[in-house]
Formats: sequence, C-alpha cells, structure tokens
Amino acid sequence: MKSPIDDILERMALLERELERELRGAQARWRYRFEAGRVIFEREVHAAHARVRRSVLRFLGESSLLNLLTAPLIYGLVVPIALLDISITLYQQLCFRAYGIARVRRSGYIVIDRNHLAYLNAIEKLNCVYCGYANGVFAYVREVAGRTEQYWCPIRHAKRVRAPHGLYRDFVDFGDAEGYRTRLLPLREELREEPPVATRPPE
Repeated sequence: MKSPIDDILERMALLERELERELRGAQARWRYRFEAGRVIFEREVHAAHARVRRSVLRFLGESSLLNLLTAPLIYGLVVPIALLDISITLYQQLCFRAYGIARVRRSGYIVIDRNHLAYLNAIEKLNCVYCGYANGVFAYVREVAGRTEQYWCPIRHAKRVRAPHGLYRDFVDFGDAEGYRTRLLPLREELREEPPVATRPPE
C-alpha cells in the first residue's frame, strides 16, 4: 500500500522530468549542437564568446590572493579523487557482477564539456575540467552507493535526509517490517536493469 510519502516522491519525480525537458531547451536558446560528442556553437556565437574572454594575466591579476594560495590545495585533491574513482570502478565491476546489479555507466556521470566555451581562458577551462571530473566522480560514486544500499538495506531513514539519491524514493518506510520482508527481493530484482530515466543524469 502506497503511503503519502510515496505520492509526494512520485510528484517530485514528475517535476524532475519536467525540469530536464526545460534544461534541454537551453540548447536551442544558446545555439549549439553536438557533433561526434563535441559541443559546437554557431560561428557568430563562438565569435561573440571569444570577444568577452579575459586573458590569463588579467584573470590572475583580478583573482584574490586567497584564491591563488588555496588553488594548490584544491588541485592536490585530484589524487584521492582519482583513487576513489579507480576504487569504486573496481568495486562495482567485481561486486555488482556477483550481486547481479546493473553496472553504473561512469561516462554518464563524469561529463567534461565546458572546456569548449570560448569565453573561458586556459585557467578557467582547466578549472572547469577539474570540477567536471571531481563532481562527476562524486555523482558516480553516489549512484554506485545508492544501488548498493538498495540491494542491502532499502529502508528510508526515520530522520529527514537532505537530497537523497534517486533510488531512495522507492525504499521501504522506516518501521514497516512487513514491507521490508515483502519488498526486499523485488527491489533487488529491479537492480538487474538500468533504473528509470528520472534517477539518471541526462544523456
């Protein structure tokens, strides 16, 4: 039996899909297309972007001293992030195969495309590549962890969880012992296929 929470979560999923449609409309508005996986802006748009690009020297000159001093700390995190990326990939390749869980497509989460923007200088492009990689790894890890949680413990928490992963909405209510026993195997079975589009990042 569906609870009021289930109804709210279903409405949230519908809103997420509507938001995704609106975001796709930005492609026409900002006049770009995809060719062989690359983002291509119309020629006059690209030229307009290039005109507002700040030079590297100007960018550095306008940056705060604290930003410049903390940059090595930020970039130093690339090593543990890469190790996390490698570790979680190895984990899902081994464990998800053993559990019969559909593996997460890493390329759907780690998206690096902002380096095609002509209004960014070389440092800004490097920053965007790094942010795309780091945040993509975290999103990828979250999806792997979410599928693992659905397999082993698909129970909602008693306390409110901020921004839960997309699979959480289908978990069993906290305290619903009967629901847990009857839904555990079906929830595991769902993991054999890719989850619904609403739980995945846009293509």
